[in-house]
Amino acid sequence: MRHLLAAGLTAMTLMAAPLVQAGTYTQTKYPIVLVHGVTGFDSVGGLIGYFHTVPWNLERDGARVHVASVSALNDSEQRGAVLAQQIVSWAQAGGGKVNLIGHSQGSPTSRVAASLRPDLVASVTSVNGVNKGSRVADVIRGAVPAGSWIEGGAAAIANAVGGFINVLSGAQHQQSGLAALKTLTSSGTAALNSRHPWGVNSSSYCAKSSEVQNVRGHSIRYYSWTGDNSGTNILDVSDPFLNITGLVFWGKEKSDGLVGVCSTYLGQVLGDSYHLNHADAVNHLLGLRGWTDPVSLYRQHANRLKGKGL
Repeated sequence: MRHLLAAGLTAMTLMAAPLVQAGTYTQTKYPIVLVHGVTGFDSVGGLIGYFHTVPWNLERDGARVHVASVSALNDSEQRGAVLAQQIVSWAQAGGGKVNLIGHSQGSPTSRVAASLRPDLVASVTSVNGVNKGSRVADVIRGAVPAGSWIEGGAAAIANAVGGFINVLSGAQHQQSGLAALKTLTSSGTAALNSRHPWGVNSSSYCAKSSEVQNVRGHSIRYYSWTGDNSGTNILDVSDPFLNITGLVFWGKEKSDGLVGVCSTYLGQVLGDSYHLNHADAVNHLLGLRGWTDPVSLYRQHANRLKGKGL
């Protein structure tokens, strides 16, 4: 409990402190837009951010950072269309383009936005992204009979959760738990990839793609990284849940508890064996994680984008 209290106080201190730029290590040419995953948000009450301390740690060395706000629960196509609208003003004020970095469902969401507005996107980066579906979503979808009262009840609960996130974050997004589940299954993601194929090599499950993609006449760079552990810190209350969901991958492939490693591949794979689970990838629960520092990965990538002239 003391660890959680200390982490919470540290987060509030960082968010309340004035930003003092210390250098130019993360000073990309175009703004960075962080895109949350399923059941996500930009921030709650302006105190707890989905990407815990990551924006501050990018901004302190020169990056301009925006945190997107899309539906907590909906399909990736709908979320991507909303994101495509959001980035217009950020791109116009930031040199004409943005660098999208999406966690979990934030990755296919970012890919849809890049497909819709390739003129506004310099790069798309996937962090533990669901780019070829999730076995966990497949199991849940298979266990819930389509059109049944169970499905209806589960959808109502999920939509209520989405509505509650709307209230906490001050958003007014349309929520659909059933649409979110369907889009994250292997078949749902395959259908999305058929419409927005850039950065994903669908020739086989573990096939990798290339960094530079020509998207409707515009050059966009694609990157990805992921962790491969479901449990990384015994003090993190999310670890037991991820250890349970991670059982669906047992004997098949490594995962972060929710997404298989091969499913995360997008463009140039920067790393696929970090000691991170699905929550660690965004520095939660309030910074409780394993021995890989997720914040350093975001900072290193911002420096990489800077070196590419992005």
